[in-house]
Amino acid sequence: MPNNHALLSASAAERWLTCTAAPRYEEQFPATTSEYAEEGKLAHSVCELKVLKKFTPMGPKTYNTRYNKLKSEPLYNDEMDRTSNIYLEHLTEKAMSYASPPLVNAEVMVDLAAYIPDGFGTCDCVMIGGDTLDITDYKHGKGVFVSAAGNPQMRLYALGALAKYEPFYGGVIQHIRMTIVQPRIQDEPVSETMTIEELKAWGESIKPIAQKAYSGFGDFVPGDHCQFCRGKAQCRARANAYTALEDFKDALLPTPENRLHSEAFDGAKPMLTYAEIGDLLIRGKNLAAWFNDLENFALSTILNGDDIPGWKAVAGRSNRTFTDTDAAIAAVIASGYDEALVYERKPKTLTALEDLMGKKDFAEKIGAYIIKPLGKPTLAPLSDKRESYSSATADFAGVASENSSEKQTKEAKT
Repeated sequence: MPNNHALLSASAAERWLTCTAAPRYEEQFPATTSEYAEEGKLAHSVCELKVLKKFTPMGPKTYNTRYNKLKSEPLYNDEMDRTSNIYLEHLTEKAMSYASPPLVNAEVMVDLAAYIPDGFGTCDCVMIGGDTLDITDYKHGKGVFVSAAGNPQMRLYALGALAKYEPFYGGVIQHIRMTIVQPRIQDEPVSETMTIEELKAWGESIKPIAQKAYSGFGDFVPGDHCQFCRGKAQCRARANAYTALEDFKDALLPTPENRLHSEAFDGAKPMLTYAEIGDLLIRGKNLAAWFNDLENFALSTILNGDDIPGWKAVAGRSNRTFTDTDAAIAAVIASGYDEALVYERKPKTLTALEDLMGKKDFAEKIGAYIIKPLGKPTLAPLSDKRESYSSATADFAGVASENSSEKQTKEAKT
């Protein structure tokens, strides 16, 4: 495979399957990375190493040497050890569910050219047991929940893995299970299961779309998928979509000159309808995201020495900080202030204690003291995977929390 990155990458499939012009449009922009992306790559390396140690021959010396090397990386943190353990626990439980040991391979390169031109990708883990081919993907991000349901990236990986292993298994493989483990945002892994017939039919259905995206004759279709597009800030189609809110505004709030003649205002329509509010919420949310991208692009452009007419970069607000915290505190105590007044004694957070004790010991020792109350209601589009908020459920959760607290208090006293 000649290139390090496929033009139609599986990870960007949700974008190019909708905005078919995106792949060729993005080619003119340099590839970028971020600290979050690099942190994610490192976390994946930790996950891969632990999977290899668990499911392939690897001595402790080799493992420790390789792990210590990863831990020496500047972006490594102890949370990666915890989240990679959760990933490994999921794979271990899955492997143990089979009557005989399954095939387990990590970081499997797959060829996707049968469905997308010059396509290829890498599966985090492929497991084959019984009549099921399992694709498991680790996500280190904690900002955006990624669902396995209808996920084109996972389906493409599954198609590639099926093409790779099916010749060796004959007609044994009948089902495909695709799972996403995202421990920093989701307590339990989420999965989608399909038959191989359903998966292959989906693969056939995207072929013409992929060809259109690859050829450069695609269409620009702005939406939530713009988030990770390299050219999102300069995309004219995206700008047109959000500046079109001005037209919507004119229809709802006529100027004094046409106020008396506007059908949109005549009669008794001084208030927005629920349908209009729903539409504005969707468009306004995307507008805010677009404007933020535009601001970030303009700032980076100016800092790089170019001009954005009418704008400049200035120093933002900052907070005071110690040049040497330990020395400053020592000076405060030396001046006569009691040490007890200088320091605050606080218990570690729930997550920090779990990291300290380990997931199993944490659950056994203090699991009875843990509750997860229902979150406050927040507005979300209908496409959101979470269940709709119910006041009855909220009331029940509150009662359950109170009963749990009372029980813990009684147990502590006895």
